[in-house]
Amino acid sequence: MTENEIEKQNTETAMTGQKPVLSVRELTYQYPRNKTALEDVSFDIYPGEKVAVVGPNGAGKTTLFLHMNSTIKSRGHVFIEGIDVADMNPTQRVKEVGIMFADPDNQLFMPTVFDDIAFGPLNLGLSKAEVEQRVEETMAMTGISDLKDRVPHHLSLGQKKKVVLASIISMKPKVLVLDEPTANLDPKSKRDVLDIVNRLNADGMTIVISTHDVNLLSELADKVYVLNRKIIETGTPRDIFSNPNLLEENNLEASDIFKFFRLLSTLGFDCEELPLSFDEAVNEILKQMEESGGHIHLHTHDYSHEHILKLREQFQYRIERID
Repeated sequence: MTENEIEKQNTETAMTGQKPVLSVRELTYQYPRNKTALEDVSFDIYPGEKVAVVGPNGAGKTTLFLHMNSTIKSRGHVFIEGIDVADMNPTQRVKEVGIMFADPDNQLFMPTVFDDIAFGPLNLGLSKAEVEQRVEETMAMTGISDLKDRVPHHLSLGQKKKVVLASIISMKPKVLVLDEPTANLDPKSKRDVLDIVNRLNADGMTIVISTHDVNLLSELADKVYVLNRKIIETGTPRDIFSNPNLLEENNLEASDIFKFFRLLSTLGFDCEELPLSFDEAVNEILKQMEESGGHIHLHTHDYSHEHILKLREQFQYRIERID
């Protein structure tokens, strides 16, 4: 760890009164033929944080996550509460870091849902009674109690992801890592997964998520790391969405709500902070209607069309000309 990194960590610890639960230090990884996947990646995540890692395809997100439980190793270190993950035995690792990957079929291998969820706790050496209690609790929390005796590979994608999530939660890890947890899910399943993750975080679990679903980002994370082989930027979802150059250079985009309110701002809709989610949008509209006697006034100026064209170019979004 460099002197600057040590100073930064000490400063953050002094400000928050906490030490990092997960620290990544100078992580560098190359695939065969010297293709760089990660380059000198360092950051800290604190207890109870809800953090998203975003970046274009091939940015190294999954490779980073594979290092978090030492599935792959390379130059650099991953620490959980100051202990190098590479020095932990397998049982200790799964108690510290639970990882759900994008394809649930890679993590389901037992004959029934109950067996898949019980597999981890059994290998922790827990009693049969405690294993059964944990399985029942996690099935209830994830809403899959009715799937108890089903064959995992016969389930829908959304159900499979909930089973994998329950199997990880049953081991009560300090850090829960989720690789594209809402990818390819229908809206109801997305909302179910999001609600589970937020309940876990509210109960104190530290969450790390990678996602391309920018419309859910403000609900999935309080802090965002932009990864493109190295850490490019860190900030809140609003910080990241408000930086068009950052988005363009890393093949990212803002949420639809954010883009729409950027458009409205060129037409006279003025708000202190552009909404990031539907709920924020509703609250902002109702607030402005209450303040203006039940009306919202939009208008165009000579420069409105020019601003709209710039927005269309920035967001690659088709908007018909306003005459």
